Amino acid sequence: MTLLATLQRAFDRGQALKIISGLTNFDADRVARTVKAAHLGGATFVDIAADADLVRSAKSITDLPVCVSAVEPEKFVPAVEAGADLLEIGNYDAFYALGRRFEAPEVLQLTRETRALFPEITLSVTVPHILALDEQVRLAEALVEAGADIIQTEGGTSSQPVHAGTLGLIEKAAPTLAAAAEISRAVSVPVLCASGLSSVTAPMAVAAGAAGIGVGSAVNRLESDLEAIAAVRALSEALASVSRDRLSV
Repeated sequence: MTLLATLQRAFDRGQALKIISGLTNFDADRVARTVKAAHLGGATFVDIAADADLVRSAKSITDLPVCVSAVEPEKFVPAVEAGADLLEIGNYDAFYALGRRFEAPEVLQLTRETRALFPEITLSVTVPHILALDEQVRLAEALVEAGADIIQTEGGTSSQPVHAGTLGLIEKAAPTLAAAAEISRAVSVPVLCASGLSSVTAPMAVAAGAAGIGVGSAVNRLESDLEAIAAVRALSEALASVSRDRLSV
């Protein structure tokens, strides 16, 4: 079974787990630690910044599919030449703190430009959480028409949890869960629920209609290799506890 066939199977079962090192993270050691944790913890694929050296490093660590993220289509070229398996337009969280917004027309144009450069490669696009929920749905539909193979949701940076513990984790995930629920009903491609998720809310994402989840800071900010591997394993086990097969019964 090919790498992408394995990924598709995980999507079909609602158990895809993407570990994200960060679109603006070019620290080779930290990226390598995150990739290693994804590999040993049972992730389905990894998402790193679109950089040729990082791609080659990741490929030397893992046989998982390697997705590269950027918001400038031309940055994908050297990464694909280095062996990247998938592309991701998005993971915008790092830009919001800088006041950088991604509106629907820009995201749609980036998708068209990227698809023109790479007609065949699997393409994921994040729908910005700054849009109203109905606007997110309309953009997702337009992105699929423009060639997106996967739609990713977000929202962790917009949530304002007021409670600690489990309730706080659910509050943190609410925006991206809501987006996944609405978008998954509107498009036929896999929806990856990302940003603000945990092992508590991972099964909720699948129940909401997502084909899997993407997790970044809950793993990539950990300083210990063992802690990072354990975090990925907890997420993987949480997804294994629920699947579309069981939900459809």
